[in-house]
Amino acid sequence: MTQAVHFGAGNIGRGFIGALFSQSGYHVIFVDIAEQIIDQLNKEKQYKVKLATDEQETITIQNVSGLNNLKQENEVVEAIKEADFLTTAIGPSILPRIAPLIAKGLAARVKENREKLYVIACENQISATDLLKGYILEHLDQETQEKVLSQVAFLNSAVDRIVPIQNNQGSLDVLVEPYHEWVVETTEEIPPIEGMKIVPELAPFIERKLFTVNTGHAVIAYFGYLANKETIDQTLADVDIYQQVKETLGETGAYLIYEYHLDPNEHQHYIDKIISRFQNTHLNDSVTRVARSPIRKLGPEDRLVRPATQAQKAGLPYTNLAKAIAAALLFDFKEDEEAVKLQAMIKEQGVPFVLQEVCGLAESSELAKAIIGQYEVLKGDQR
Repeated sequence: MTQAVHFGAGNIGRGFIGALFSQSGYHVIFVDIAEQIIDQLNKEKQYKVKLATDEQETITIQNVSGLNNLKQENEVVEAIKEADFLTTAIGPSILPRIAPLIAKGLAARVKENREKLYVIACENQISATDLLKGYILEHLDQETQEKVLSQVAFLNSAVDRIVPIQNNQGSLDVLVEPYHEWVVETTEEIPPIEGMKIVPELAPFIERKLFTVNTGHAVIAYFGYLANKETIDQTLADVDIYQQVKETLGETGAYLIYEYHLDPNEHQHYIDKIISRFQNTHLNDSVTRVARSPIRKLGPEDRLVRPATQAQKAGLPYTNLAKAIAAALLFDFKEDEEAVKLQAMIKEQGVPFVLQEVCGLAESSELAKAIIGQYEVLKGDQR
């Protein structure tokens, strides 16, 4: 049986990427450090993916096993030697940590196996596979690098599926929304995987997704948090926040239409579809889950700052994006490590410093001034 090695046995790994490989007839080897999940995968050899719909349909995912990359390094190398695909869903910041082991696996593979391997990082990050490729190559000598580059295809991708925090302690089953999109950039023929869409150029898909789904989600979460809302769907039921989300996605939409010559009506239809996904009450998705890691989400290339700077460069409006960035700066949830760190930075150094340090925005920029103005207003409203 053909096999796929997937790094990350978390909810996205099991409920999305791994599930699609299994449904396409692959044996899926999940690689993770979460011992309990790995042991359970090896014992039960299957789990259920439940769809967040009225009918609560379930799909049984079979042909799965697990390896612990801390304790079973040699087995992971062997698995990579035999795989047809190697994918990740672990978070962009973890990619450098798994790169040495993947490099070891690829080095062993190219010595023995001439078959093509497809490597795809399925992360919420522009060009995540390119980043992973860079980290892997750092651990290989010149000769092995050349062999790897000729026998391994590194393909960038965009992924989209909402997987909320799960309430089924100790179970491998995963609740996911019915919608999913997995777009992979390549011009070569690759083995077909159910639910994977192949495109020659990914940029429009990645930015459309990042600046509609991720931006929209973040806007709901940060304003929802300020309004003491529990879940994403409850937050959207608030007329003012709903309007705020629509207007912000109107701004990111104007940039996307300008940059990629999208059809305005089609893009509006896409925005409406995304908002209706966020209104799914079956997901019961918490505001604090979606708002977590504000420092990462306020990065210069991420969902809030990048569309705002791009809109500014193009001479397009960014007022609502500035307001959303200000709302993110007020996320002071005590149980989120980054939120605590961000608040400490603001308290000690001030907002302009944070905009420079975290968002890459010079204090003198029009965007920074707009954010500071909005921050003062929102902070005043909180008193």
